[in-house]
Amino acid sequence: MLWLRLFLPFAGAYFLSYLYRTANAVIGPVLADELKLGAGDLGLLTSAYFLAFAAAQLPLGMLLDRFGARRVEAALLLFAAAGAAAFAFGQSIAELAAGRGLIGLGVSACLMAAFKAFSLSFPAERQASLTGWIMTSGGLGALAATAPLEAALQLTGWRDIFIVLAGLTLIVAAWLFASVPEAKEGSRPEPLASQWAGVRAVFGSGHFWRFAPLGLSLTGGFMAVQSLWSISWLMQVNGYTRTMAAEHMAGMSLAMLLAYVLIGLLATALARRGIKPVQLLGAGLSLSLVTLALIISEAVTQSHLLWLAYGTFSSFGTLAYSQAAAGFPLALSGRANTAFNLMVFIGAFGVQWGLGLLIDSLQAYGQSVAMAHRSAFFVLFAAQAAALAWFWIAGRRPR
Repeated sequence: MLWLRLFLPFAGAYFLSYLYRTANAVIGPVLADELKLGAGDLGLLTSAYFLAFAAAQLPLGMLLDRFGARRVEAALLLFAAAGAAAFAFGQSIAELAAGRGLIGLGVSACLMAAFKAFSLSFPAERQASLTGWIMTSGGLGALAATAPLEAALQLTGWRDIFIVLAGLTLIVAAWLFASVPEAKEGSRPEPLASQWAGVRAVFGSGHFWRFAPLGLSLTGGFMAVQSLWSISWLMQVNGYTRTMAAEHMAGMSLAMLLAYVLIGLLATALARRGIKPVQLLGAGLSLSLVTLALIISEAVTQSHLLWLAYGTFSSFGTLAYSQAAAGFPLALSGRANTAFNLMVFIGAFGVQWGLGLLIDSLQAYGQSVAMAHRSAFFVLFAAQAAALAWFWIAGRRPR
């Protein structure tokens, strides 16, 4: 059955991609204690994943067009396995950052390759549901990186966990290469010069720059918070243990998982009733901003509910991919998606490292750990509010 042969290997790869992305939220405090890392060091170490991921996005679109999703993703997953092994054996921050960067490079194709394979193998009417299900597999990976990962840390060390992950990544790479059928496109790939011209057209478009700030600050910012600073906030500001903080993140990941499923199931039906995906995007991200303000101010004491709501509403940011691509011809949709993905991961890298540097600097000027976290999160909130305001203003401008 084509669905099983093609979908499941890509789902397994994206599961691992999201697990790798968010694992440092739980193991970060352990790394900080073991290696005596400051907030800035921890932010840089964790964000190396995002930097390598972002750097791969533009050439990735062209590689997928030229060599196909099966070969590109299977090959890149070998780098992810090598990165996990390097991370497991790393002794310095430089060695750990290099391993984390290799992981980011290795999983950089997991979502885009799946989209490419689905577009060639399934009819258009099935794409929305396939997108919802592949995002669900990522949500399961994020869930695995919370309470289950914390439970594993009670049984063994983080180095052993990454050795196991390296082995699993090799298995998924072999599974994908052996199971996914070789795609046969009806036309020859575009020449390289033509592909780069398409990339320039995307970045020169006003439509793209309506959505790009959302990717940089809101979607990328949420990734940075989810994959590192959420646990730090819950422990340093709210005073929870690592286990309790991981339980909060498990709840948030489960809420995201359900949100992805509901978006996949209901977005098309809502559009038929006049509620467009771009309206869902704006409403969801507006509510995520309100929730972040409540988390920062601690105006509501129900922290579990706030983080559940934050994960739920932030999940609507995935709609920005399709909405950014919708303003371009079908031939440019892949490059529009990878260009937007580039913005997301540049934002995730900048926010993750930047928050760490800001927290360290504010502590050096006398703020407590909790106040430094609150001040840094307020700066993130201000940047996200500006990006969202631009999104609404640009939507009203005549085209």
